[in-house]
Amino acid sequence: MAQARASNAAVPLDERRRSIAPGYRFSGGVASREQATECLATAALYEAGSDTRGQKAVIQVILNRVRARGFPKTICGVVYQGYTRGTGCQFSFTCDGSIQRRTVHVGWAKARRAARRALSGYVFPDVGRATHYHTDWMVPYWRDSLVKVAQVRTHLFYVRR
Repeated sequence: MAQARASNAAVPLDERRRSIAPGYRFSGGVASREQATECLATAALYEAGSDTRGQKAVIQVILNRVRARGFPKTICGVVYQGYTRGTGCQFSFTCDGSIQRRTVHVGWAKARRAARRALSGYVFPDVGRATHYHTDWMVPYWRDSLVKVAQVRTHLFYVRR
């Protein structure tokens, strides 16, 4: 863990590459909106726990991916991309067994509120248009192919070169 943190700290943060993402306006019906809200809230809670800023950052990355090439064009599609694989899923909770464990209720209400706000156009500017992130205690194989643009607590955020 200490080696990974030192390695990640050595990668420069390029805030000039962190441009503000446009607001996301969900255009589906009531049932589709509720499904998208649950997918966003679930990802936010499993990835960031009850940390409000972390939840907003995760939600912003998901919405950025929906608009980016190479990712599914739906929110739930992005969240569950690769879930059938043991490794290689986009969000680890979907393929490492975490989702089988019931989460603590603390944080669900905040995560759902943050998801609803994001679907109505709220932008979390701290991560810009980042499409990738990881915790500072790991070094993913893709890290050096992207540009680090932000840090929110222990999570590091990246954009494509």
